[in-house]
Amino acid sequence: MSYLKLSQKFSELINVSNGLKLSDIKFRSFRSNSIRTIMAWETEKEKYLNMKAEEKQKNCISLEKIPTWKRLCESEKLPKPIMKMENCPIDNKLNGILSEKISIFEGDITKLAIDAIVNAANSRLQGGGGVDGAIHRAAGSCLRLEGATLAPCNTGDSKITGGYQLPAKYVIQTVGPQLARPEELNKNHFQLLENCYRNSLELLVAKKLKTIAFPCISTGIYSFPNLPAAHTAAYQARKFLEKEHPNVDRIIFCLFLQTDKDIYKGVLQSYFPVSG
Repeated sequence: MSYLKLSQKFSELINVSNGLKLSDIKFRSFRSNSIRTIMAWETEKEKYLNMKAEEKQKNCISLEKIPTWKRLCESEKLPKPIMKMENCPIDNKLNGILSEKISIFEGDITKLAIDAIVNAANSRLQGGGGVDGAIHRAAGSCLRLEGATLAPCNTGDSKITGGYQLPAKYVIQTVGPQLARPEELNKNHFQLLENCYRNSLELLVAKKLKTIAFPCISTGIYSFPNLPAAHTAAYQARKFLEKEHPNVDRIIFCLFLQTDKDIYKGVLQSYFPVSG
């Protein structure tokens, strides 16, 4: 390029930069930083999806270490069964198959080396207390960055993100119903909680994933009573597996409180009897 043309190009650049307002410069800088942020979590997501669980977390727990419900029933003395709720029919011909498709895990959901764990999230998908905070801490900051691109998430809906530093490949984020007091429980709360489980399971199959773990959604600070919450979780899992069991290897109920452990061991005997 000649000296004259080079001078003209330089002058054009000066004129353009002089015409920019400070707000334009700030906006372009913000947009550039935003693009870099998006690229950062996308790159990290791809990197972690290509890693083995053991590379991300040494003390992770594989599916093989978690007994099926059928094996647990054969090896452990269980409490008295808790009868199903009304209007919850099941196809008893599938009892033998489906009792091998579910598990109870008494431990930390962030240690599970499976396809997807479910997060009891808030609508912003930015982390919080309880299991939500634990999952975000274990996954790292990119989970929050990706969540920001999917928010808001409505109550009953589910969104899927990468698992990042978790041994699980993916996190399915779902927002459960929140009650001011347990006494306020009504039909709408049940329907929203049913949607949480059903939508999460449908995402699992849509992504061609095979294994999933649920915490106790909406119990605790969200005030959904533990027993009806367990009934809802068990029945939604049962009805989904009756249709989709060839496409699912395991649904795991991850329990922390002794109250929930006792309840689920009673409830699952009715929704997942080992024999017909």
